[in-house]
Amino acid sequence: MTDMKGKDETVSLDAVIADRAYPLKVMKGDEDKVKNAVKLVNDNIKQYQKLYEGKDKQDYMAMCLLNLSVENVKLQAQMEQSGHLLEEKLTELDSILTSASK
Repeated sequence: MTDMKGKDETVSLDAVIADRAYPLKVMKGDEDKVKNAVKLVNDNIKQYQKLYEGKDKQDYMAMCLLNLSVENVKLQAQMEQSGHLLEEKLTELDSILTSASK
């Protein structure tokens, strides 16, 4: 039998964003996701540094935060729309199956 306890354990890691370390405790299963998110944030910050030279790091972080928040809002809207479409299709399928069984 597999021990499920390992998935609930937390691990410590330092998330370095814009050359500043942020100590975090994350679920062991989320460690790679957090590392990928940190890389995404730093990549976005680097892009903004190239586009808008001379700003301070807080400006770049704010631009990154806004960009990622807009992407999040878009994805939430897409998920909501997909949920509505799925619900419509399931209702349609239910109607077809109900009429076919009569």
